[in-house]
Amino acid sequence: MAEYVHGYSEREALRLSEQAETLETLLHHDTIYPPGAKVLEAGCGIGAQTVILAKNNPDAKITSVDISPESLEKAREKVERNGIKNVRFLQADIFSLPFEDSSFDHVFVCFVLEHLQNPEKVMRNLRKILKPGGTITVIEGDHGSCYFHPEGKNALEAWNCLIRVQVQMRGNSLIGRQLYPLLQESGFRDIRVEPRMVYVDSSKPELVDGFILKTIIPMVEGVKKQALEMKMMEKEAWKKGIEELHKTAEPGGTFCYTFFKGSGTK
Repeated sequence: MAEYVHGYSEREALRLSEQAETLETLLHHDTIYPPGAKVLEAGCGIGAQTVILAKNNPDAKITSVDISPESLEKAREKVERNGIKNVRFLQADIFSLPFEDSSFDHVFVCFVLEHLQNPEKVMRNLRKILKPGGTITVIEGDHGSCYFHPEGKNALEAWNCLIRVQVQMRGNSLIGRQLYPLLQESGFRDIRVEPRMVYVDSSKPELVDGFILKTIIPMVEGVKKQALEMKMMEKEAWKKGIEELHKTAEPGGTFCYTFFKGSGTK
């Protein structure tokens, strides 16, 4: 597994929570499982998506796994604070899951594959632990789908650092557009992939705050250290780039980004 590109800081934990809450309706309104269904959340991180998944499926039996004990502890705390009772946590490597074949009715994977050096292997592993007729749901962003106004030169360079840093760390931030072939090559059938676009302008103040200011800009700022160390940008140009990104959140600014939600059946 590639190293998590954004790190494990408290600020990153806050960003992930803000992102999940802001995008809850767009990404999760149709992730609904039958009562009693056994669901595996592969790569739960700090539990930002876990809370939403569990609240939307209170009668499902959810097992959430992650390789990081620190992230799992934060996820447990988040679930307990929200009074959720239908989730159990387990430390596990998604490249080598400790479950028998055909153990789960459904699998849920959100914002995980972009960080993996070999997502194909993980998808095949997840297919094995699904029961025949079981489904997988995968959600990923695609950093190549981003465009904004005003389009400052330094802002574009800073944004592209996200893509370049993730490549250097053996991840793939353009994986959203690849979900269909990935599901197909992993042996799933009845595959469906939908774009879920976020468009923000000043008429949507909740998205200006929740998406641009609390999700997107902190995400870019999260790769500053790597970008400067790898000499992708000079320090002053980076500073100007972040300033230019903030202008997209001002009156007259706009921001657009596309997520992709895919599903398939074993």
